[in-house]
Amino acid sequence: MKKLFFPLIILLSILISCEDRISETVTYWVNEPVFMEADEFRNSVKINQVAHEITGYGKISFYNGYLYMSEPGKGIHIINNQNPANPQIAGYIELLGNADISIRENILYADSYIDLVWFDVSNPAQPVFVGRLENVFPEAIPFVDNEYGIDYEMIYNKKQDKVVVGWNEVKRTEQVEEYNNGWFWWWLKGDVYATPEINIDVNTGGNSINGSMSRFALYQDNLYVVINNQMQVFKLSGLLPERVVENFPVGFNVETIFSYGDHLFLGTPTGMLIYSVEDPVSPVWKSTITHAQGCDPVVVSDDIAYVTIRSGNACGQEENELIVIDVSDKVEPKMIETYKMTSPKGLGIDRKTLFVCDDGLKVYDVTDVTTIDEHLIKHFSNGFDGYDVIPYNNVLMMIADDGIHQYDYSNLTDIKEINGSFIPVNQTK
Repeated sequence: MKKLFFPLIILLSILISCEDRISETVTYWVNEPVFMEADEFRNSVKINQVAHEITGYGKISFYNGYLYMSEPGKGIHIINNQNPANPQIAGYIELLGNADISIRENILYADSYIDLVWFDVSNPAQPVFVGRLENVFPEAIPFVDNEYGIDYEMIYNKKQDKVVVGWNEVKRTEQVEEYNNGWFWWWLKGDVYATPEINIDVNTGGNSINGSMSRFALYQDNLYVVINNQMQVFKLSGLLPERVVENFPVGFNVETIFSYGDHLFLGTPTGMLIYSVEDPVSPVWKSTITHAQGCDPVVVSDDIAYVTIRSGNACGQEENELIVIDVSDKVEPKMIETYKMTSPKGLGIDRKTLFVCDDGLKVYDVTDVTTIDEHLIKHFSNGFDGYDVIPYNNVLMMIADDGIHQYDYSNLTDIKEINGSFIPVNQTK
């Protein structure tokens, strides 16, 4: 191989030298980071004990009769759901950069861009800010909701006392030098920074129950966090959270994490990873099972994993499927069946009942996992786009694009949306 490398370089050099250089004007849009002073960012936490309008929806977590919902990048809504027929917004934590939440022993843990913060929610209507670990998620940046690239160079060159808190869409025009064989120049140069313009029983125990879209998972007294290609582990048994595993490399662009027994199931764009946490502070990779490219949350019950993959600009290929996997052998999981879906997102499992956010909400009997498509119990398709669900104590809590819906599934032959349970999300653009 080495013998071929240098002649190739010589040949490419000849090709370049034989071509005339030309100059071309390129116009494109790019996301430039918006910076905030670190002190201002960390002093921005506010606790509001009155109802706060919900203008966006994100990750959900249920704990002791209260539903906690992240409004991406902004904060956490606290909803008293002890009576699902009359849920009440109990308060709001203003928390810049929040995406994920988990609760253990009355302490709510949340990300705030680069930091981990925690609150005492012994009285959910009066949460108390307790503490913060700084710079534990250094790669965390705000979500981008357009098709443009990111100017990573500005991020990497930022000062230590700055935090990225948003984006400005900027149109740029640049003169670039190119060779007549322009395909070769762009192959070498690439463009990583921009995209060219082309015109209930309320007692849930010691740990919260998270939706399937979560990047936080709890096992025993440990919190597992996955962001991009890294996992971090925090021990929660002391007075303060202690980071015991730092930037542990896992699969590429991990999107979700689900705790089942003494194993963690990680969803990535190309497959599901299984890690053992028999030693909770030393996760060990057991296996990977690949699937068509797509965004994919996962839930597990009775040694059966259910994975949804969906298409879209951020998700990869044009596949929309429910995948069923036998994970009784964590080292050699086996694909059982794949079912076509419309555009599935989050999902939840309670015994032999599977809930899938797909074209609204679909409910399946999964007693026989080889014939799931023949056992659709109910399909709610009232114009909403379901995002994620938490089934608990015969009540399904679902967050959708229009708000929070709740369903009574105590009688599977007559599943009903609970009157009075809906809380709207008034999205702002």
